[in-house]
Amino acid sequence: METKDNTRNIKTGYLLFVTGLFIASLGVAFSTKAGLGTSPVSSVPYSISLVNGLFTFGGWLNVFSITQIVIQVMVMKGKCNYIEIVIQTALAFVYGYLTDMSCYLIRNISADTYPEQIFYLLLSCMVLGFGIWIQLKGGVAMLPGEAMNRAISKAVGIKYGNVKIFFDILYIAISAVICLVFMGHLEGVREGSIIAAVLIGNIIKFYETIYRYIKKKLSAE
Repeated sequence: METKDNTRNIKTGYLLFVTGLFIASLGVAFSTKAGLGTSPVSSVPYSISLVNGLFTFGGWLNVFSITQIVIQVMVMKGKCNYIEIVIQTALAFVYGYLTDMSCYLIRNISADTYPEQIFYLLLSCMVLGFGIWIQLKGGVAMLPGEAMNRAISKAVGIKYGNVKIFFDILYIAISAVICLVFMGHLEGVREGSIIAAVLIGNIIKFYETIYRYIKKKLSAE
């Protein structure tokens, strides 16, 4: 009975996680539609996709994810959970393909004025934050970027939050260099990347607060 319950919980967790991936991919797609820069972790593959058509945005996300997985394995020096690595790889490719699909689904939306761009940027933050929150509720896996941050945090003894902040800044800087060198202007990373970096974490906290409030209310009835 307990085994069946555990299996059911795992299945539910992965269902939530994949649902969260799809919602998050919609958030990323809306950020590209806004044209004010994507979230830091997506900014490098998006910037590369603007200057190199070898792969789609989702394809470059896959390449970037594989790079993060390789770094994670190197940092852990063979002590990582390889089953988790396989799951991360599979989910990363799912996320890449979902991102391409989401971009296709909203392909007819236009943001021609700055207020429209700001609207879609804020919408992307709300949607992306909700997708990440649902992934966290699944509680079964991590995407390569976050798993890499966790591995580095454990290896060097620096707080996870500080490692994440460092890499978010690094991604934005790399994206800016790519855009300036190959395009002569900022596009893959702009003010929207900074806004997303500030807002998304707080939006996730907001969803969690609302969830706990509703859960408390329901349990009191």
